[in-house]
Amino acid sequence: MYSDKVMEHFMNPRNVGVIKDADGIGEVGNAQCGDIMRIFIKVKNNIIVDTKFMIFGCGSAVASSSMATEIIKGKTLEDAWKITNKTVADSLDGLPTIKMHCSVLAEEVIHAAINDYRVKQGMEPWISSLDSEMV
Repeated sequence: MYSDKVMEHFMNPRNVGVIKDADGIGEVGNAQCGDIMRIFIKVKNNIIVDTKFMIFGCGSAVASSSMATEIIKGKTLEDAWKITNKTVADSLDGLPTIKMHCSVLAEEVIHAAINDYRVKQGMEPWISSLDSEMV
């Protein structure tokens, strides 16, 4: 049911923790399943130089959060913004259909952290394609 990569990121998640002086913090949750993700980013010269996460959720949510932090570390804000739930799921060698919402939360939390950073820097937040789908 779960790929070896999902199990590896669940059993040995990367980048767990808090960045106390984070430049951006994103938090999203899904009331339907109970998963709550929080991600912290540290940005220098428009590049995400560090990222950590905290999660309350299932194994797929843990794996998705862990993989998301691995993917965005070292990327520019623009490139990190382009990370989709499909990117996260594919990087985990797939998720069961019933657990794809976990990868959607990972995409949303990346966007939330980047927008938090942008607002703190006096910039306008970017609009996510996920936001436009909800309108």
